[in-house]
Amino acid sequence: MRNDHFPSQTCSVARALEIVGEWWTLLIIREAFFGVRRFSEFERNLGVAKNVLSDRLSKLVACGVMERIDVPGRGNPRDYRLTEKGRDLFPVLVALMQWGDRWAAPAGPPLRLLERETGAEIAALRVTGASGAALAPREAQVVPGPGADEKLRARFPSPSEILPR
Repeated sequence: MRNDHFPSQTCSVARALEIVGEWWTLLIIREAFFGVRRFSEFERNLGVAKNVLSDRLSKLVACGVMERIDVPGRGNPRDYRLTEKGRDLFPVLVALMQWGDRWAAPAGPPLRLLERETGAEIAALRVTGASGAALAPREAQVVPGPGADEKLRARFPSPSEILPR
């Protein structure tokens, strides 16, 4: 997971895709959220080639999304667990799953996500404003952040140029 596919872009989406944008990677992360820990379980559940799985797991460990933990047992077994950085991908995976359920699952959702405490289905994710009200894309404004380069600052207005005082 190198940082060279989008060298000319100062963009958090592009940087995130450098880490999790390959589709086997997101499926590995999905399996980790489902409780999978062992290499053999990832391989069995995903049907992925060993070399591809090994490469993706190594990259996820190198990027700090997962950690490799030695566990007792024959054959030098290891568990793979999500780090805090990896667990922060939960809303991303849920949003992708909910989008897929709506637009790519003609027979209906293949899985449901329930809240453990209540057994109720989790609510659809939504982007909200400071008040908690849902926002449509047209209601959000893009402005340069502290990590913006000159190209982005020229492309997007600063907050002082668009917001009332």
